[in-house]
Amino acid sequence: MFRRKLTALDYHNPGGFDCTDESQFRNCIVWLEDQKIRHYKIEERGNLRNIPSSEWPKAYQKYLQDLNCPFAGEERQESVDWLLGLAVRYEYGDNVEKYKNVQPLASNSNGDKPADPLVNLDSDSGNSPDFKAGVTALANILKIQRHDDYLVMLKAIRILIQERLSPEAIAKASQTKEGIPVALDKHMLGFDTGDATLNEAAQILRLLHIEELRELQTKINEAIVAVQAIIADPKTDHRLGKVGR
Repeated sequence: MFRRKLTALDYHNPGGFDCTDESQFRNCIVWLEDQKIRHYKIEERGNLRNIPSSEWPKAYQKYLQDLNCPFAGEERQESVDWLLGLAVRYEYGDNVEKYKNVQPLASNSNGDKPADPLVNLDSDSGNSPDFKAGVTALANILKIQRHDDYLVMLKAIRILIQERLSPEAIAKASQTKEGIPVALDKHMLGFDTGDATLNEAAQILRLLHIEELRELQTKINEAIVAVQAIIADPKTDHRLGKVGR
């Protein structure tokens, strides 16, 4: 399940690695730290290199915490996948000249509208531990609630990134909203407190309340549209050529 990342890192046995094998698992972690991640100084790696020690799990847990890994040592598959991803990023950082000229794959030109990449995920890809670990790690980082269907979680991650973390969204959020002057005497309060100052305060509060109601209505409309989009998106089994459950 980790073959692609291990191959990219030039691991000696990417196809035969089994993280459920305690010896293979510990040796791989030490190899990642020594050869790729290099978070500790050499003299600080003693506890991690002491593979036969009964205290090794504690050293591994501390190692994950020092790296700010979102997974605990007990979550073996997820933590290994996260470490491999970190190692791949460091590998690129150490070999920028080697990879910067790599050309991306040609985009699909069969239509003007780009295809949804999530449609191409088959059942095997969606159920692989490697895929689940990556989606879970992203959800934890973005503080997205977990879901039993990992494709649903991935869609939620994509929506959050598009709406909150895209350059356009960040630029829009950074803009300062300037208020529009309002003439209070043109807005009827509907009652009289007997005090001019209190009347003005009540008018202001009423206008603010109306603005909040408008924002609430907008969010309700967005929620309705989102629910309709989910209802109108039936599950498709491409192998059977059928649409529906």
